[in-house]
Amino acid sequence: MTKAIGIDLGTTYSCVGVWENERVEIMANDQGNRTMPSYVAFTSSERLIGDAAKNQVAYNPHNTVYDVKRLMGRQYGDPEVQEDMKQWPFQVVNKDDKPMIQVESQGKQRQFAPEEISAMILSKMLETAQHYLGDDAVENAVITVPAYFNDSQRQATKDAGTIAGLNVLRIINEPTAAAIAYGLDHQQGHKESQHILIFDLGGGTFDVSLLTVEGGIFEVRATAGNTHLGGEDFDTRLVSYLAQEFKRKTQKDVTCNPRALRRLRTACERAKRTLSSIAQVTIEIDSLLDGMDFYTTITRARFEELCNDLFRQTLGPVERVLKDAKIDKDDVGDIVLVGGSTRIPKIQKMVAGLFDGKEPSRSINPDEAVAYGAAVQASILSGETSDKIDKVLLIDVTPLSLGIKTMGGIMNTLIKRNTTVPTRKCETFTTARTNQMNVHIEVYEGERARTQDNNLLGHFMLCGIPPAPAGIPKVEVTFNIDVNGILHVSAQETATGRSNKITLVNNGSRLSNDQIEQMVADARRFKAQDDAAAARIHSKNALEGVIYQLREQADLVHGVGGIVETSDEWERFEQALNDTIRWLNQHDHATRQEYEEKRQHLMTLARPIMRAFSNPAPFSFLFSPDH
Repeated sequence: MTKAIGIDLGTTYSCVGVWENERVEIMANDQGNRTMPSYVAFTSSERLIGDAAKNQVAYNPHNTVYDVKRLMGRQYGDPEVQEDMKQWPFQVVNKDDKPMIQVESQGKQRQFAPEEISAMILSKMLETAQHYLGDDAVENAVITVPAYFNDSQRQATKDAGTIAGLNVLRIINEPTAAAIAYGLDHQQGHKESQHILIFDLGGGTFDVSLLTVEGGIFEVRATAGNTHLGGEDFDTRLVSYLAQEFKRKTQKDVTCNPRALRRLRTACERAKRTLSSIAQVTIEIDSLLDGMDFYTTITRARFEELCNDLFRQTLGPVERVLKDAKIDKDDVGDIVLVGGSTRIPKIQKMVAGLFDGKEPSRSINPDEAVAYGAAVQASILSGETSDKIDKVLLIDVTPLSLGIKTMGGIMNTLIKRNTTVPTRKCETFTTARTNQMNVHIEVYEGERARTQDNNLLGHFMLCGIPPAPAGIPKVEVTFNIDVNGILHVSAQETATGRSNKITLVNNGSRLSNDQIEQMVADARRFKAQDDAAAARIHSKNALEGVIYQLREQADLVHGVGGIVETSDEWERFEQALNDTIRWLNQHDHATRQEYEEKRQHLMTLARPIMRAFSNPAPFSFLFSPDH
């Protein structure tokens, strides 16, 4: 039976789950870890994803890509993209105002769209699920995104799933998925309505959602957040502080050396985690730069001071959500913390203080809750039946207001933020000039009165309007938001009955269908290369294993005191063994066929000799009663 999986595609870590045996199973990867770093690395011989990619980042920083979620659906000129680029060791280049990641892969310079890198991470999630469930048992998935992701970012995430070979059943909001995880554990048998606030602070994004849960119905009342706030920003503050301290002590600038900077960042991330449980941590980095060691201590108080303004930015969205939902903070039944950054004691204290000392719930795993909820939703959408999930109904909202530009650059809002999705809204407009035959429709999202202060999603032309005085033609513009929160816009001229179905034009940050198809083909080619690399490494390991197994047996034969005379055959075997060891040390990147040929040659030489020595006759005297 085909299974549907739930994937939490995170900025720093990703996680995959499946509904099985009346519960969600979070699946461990090949390293035995239930969460996987969202890292992709390119080397001279292969592509690495997850733990393997993160483990080598210090000596390959220019070709190791992370934080790609912060580029999804964005334009190169976005101020946040420009600010992030200063922190990344890998190169981001401009291609038609779309950020492209430039790396050196197998000796060639290549450019990847953010969707392609995300697809590589998703493909690793898919591989983990296939190993757990069986190769043919997985094809459908529900993927989560931050609640405050806009239309372009949601579409980019769905495109990434398509490139990875997944049939994306739905895109759902991360805090909503976490609410499902919380609700299944706490709402069984409870029919009374309860307001739950989900506080989701992860590695790169921050969301707050307020839901009403009643009898298995999860209704999102309001959502707010910041798609550019999380643990990575806290790490950056700590890195900047320690880089200044290192410069003060040594007069050396660590920020000019990507490898040293990466080592410092790794140490800062580790220190941040440790400070969640103890009040002070020591940072020791041998030979950080130009042979100079770095030794310092950082206290929790200093870390909190460095990040205090970032921590306080999390309170505004909480207050905004309560205001939008028209719910008093005293009416909130439970506060659920989601995301690894909520382990920071200062964050927990600030949230509790905002709710007059009410302690947040810590009953669900903050790292796995989003994947848990996504797996439940995937199970429901794939048609699985279970007493626990049959009554679960998810009602979500759109995070931002959507509208079009009218005369004077004014934003005419068709769909207000926190409107329940899916939704459809139609409004009639007219022409501004006499005999105007074309209408230019620009689609925006945002809360400001003027469109120049909001985000342009796309634009299109409606042509062929019959000539008429200004104000006479009628053009119906329809906004339709689907269950994934993705917007579709169409326009129709009503006087003649003619209609044009208009698809929202890409605004530079969206992929075209041709681009997606090309990336799907590239992903298949990469998978073939990965499989070939894995087979080559397997052959190399097999050769190495045979060498040392035969060496061990040869040493054992010599150890019996030379009871068998040395033969030409034996000398040829020993010479071949030594030659193969030297060859292996000098050919780290040989082909699979070469490794196999060497192994077969050794086995051919060894077989008759080992058969002779396995005859018990020459050794029988060692075990006779007279010995």
